[in-house]
Amino acid sequence: MNLSMFCFSNNLLTLRERGWCEITGMLLTWLISVWMVWGAFGSNVHLHKSNNQDGRCIYSFTVPSENEDSCIGSSEVLIAIQDLQRENKAQHLELESTRARLSLLENQVNQLYGSQVRRTSLSTVGLLQREVESLKREQAQRDIQLSRLESTINNLLQDKSALEEDKKQLEEQKNELETRLEKSIQEVAHLRASRCPQTREASSDFLQGPREVSKWDTEKLGYQELKLDLAEVSASHLIKEGPSPSPSTIEVEESGCGMLVWVSAPVTFRRAETITGKYGVWMKDPQPVSPYTHETIWRIDTVSADVRQVFEYDDMDQFVKGYPSKVHVLPRSIESTGAVVYWGSLYFQRHKSRILVKYDLKNEVITVQKELPDAGYHGQFPYSWGGYTDIDLAVDEIGLWVIYSTENAKGAIVLSKLDPETLEIIQTWQTNIHKQSVANSFMICGSLYTISSYSSPEATVNFIYRTSTGNSAPLKVRFENRYRYISMVDYNPTEKKIMAWDNFNMVAYDIRLSKM
Repeated sequence: MNLSMFCFSNNLLTLRERGWCEITGMLLTWLISVWMVWGAFGSNVHLHKSNNQDGRCIYSFTVPSENEDSCIGSSEVLIAIQDLQRENKAQHLELESTRARLSLLENQVNQLYGSQVRRTSLSTVGLLQREVESLKREQAQRDIQLSRLESTINNLLQDKSALEEDKKQLEEQKNELETRLEKSIQEVAHLRASRCPQTREASSDFLQGPREVSKWDTEKLGYQELKLDLAEVSASHLIKEGPSPSPSTIEVEESGCGMLVWVSAPVTFRRAETITGKYGVWMKDPQPVSPYTHETIWRIDTVSADVRQVFEYDDMDQFVKGYPSKVHVLPRSIESTGAVVYWGSLYFQRHKSRILVKYDLKNEVITVQKELPDAGYHGQFPYSWGGYTDIDLAVDEIGLWVIYSTENAKGAIVLSKLDPETLEIIQTWQTNIHKQSVANSFMICGSLYTISSYSSPEATVNFIYRTSTGNSAPLKVRFENRYRYISMVDYNPTEKKIMAWDNFNMVAYDIRLSKM
């Protein structure tokens, strides 16, 4: 295979390279042919050396031709050379045309490939961007769900901590109740042994105590902060004996009204809907101020660890139907059932403290807070039914009162007259009635009245303490506990009624006072 065939058979060479390769092959072929002729006719070759016109040495040689008799003329040589040049030029033009077509083809291929790559790239980039956006949205949703889950876990942990604290308090209360129950049993046994006639009614009431405890399941109502004093032992042995006053011999109080001589059967106006209303307080303002009237009613459910809601009703009809016109949310929580409404303000004991609070119902602000000196609170000196009723506010014809006890009084009832504007103590009386021996109390015409039992249907208003004389006396005015669990008793001097809360039920009693 000669060099020319190699050039055209090699696919790796470009068109330009193939052209030069072909020319070089022709020259090499010519030189080889000369060399072969030289070899064949070396003996007939004559070498000549001479100087040219410029004085340069010129070598030339002659070789006899075997096929030609004479040399071709110069014109013929020129024609041959011209033919060769035309052929060479034609080949060159063909080569350039081929090169141009090849370049155009390469550009088209590049454009086609580049367009396809760009389309593919754009499509791929679009898909990737959409996938990234989808992943971002999923991540955001997961972050939101994670945040909600963390918030829920934190709330559950807080609730768990609160429940554990409530459980701990209930265990402490349970242990304390067991201790007090044991002491009460011993005291009752001692009183029975002494055959004291004044304790017979108390013993009967006390025997009902365990049945009441069985009805009150502290595990199911863990948030209720009530502590029952199970021993309803009469306090008559603490009071000097004397005849019960009869209506004909009753002393006249400073206000000009007589003594309580009769209490009617209760009239039920409303029943609480939920367990939060097992205990509570409902009331009217005996001296209302605008926009309130004598018909306005307030109600507070007190079975809760954080009592703040006060329901306001325009009249009795709305109260019975359960349609409050407003719900106050107090800035401070209430302790127990000792609250009253007077002169357009709600007076109550602040939770777990001996601080008295005056809350303006119209403007919904606390106007006064005052500590009650030395007063027991949060289960230290409650009534016999418990309920943290250490401090009990009351209203009568004379004004605003507070009923409580102190360490110095050794659990006996202390009674103080308060200034409604400042909550300053105007005057204080210390009675000889043991506070934990009575179920509840109320004020009428400046005198304190106590109730013997919170659960017995045959309970009585069993003592009176007159602030005008500073003396106590036993009474026996029937007081019916229709629903067997009185937790609030207050007197309304305008309507001359006793309002009470009896085991979910809001009831009222008519009363009769002795004549002057």
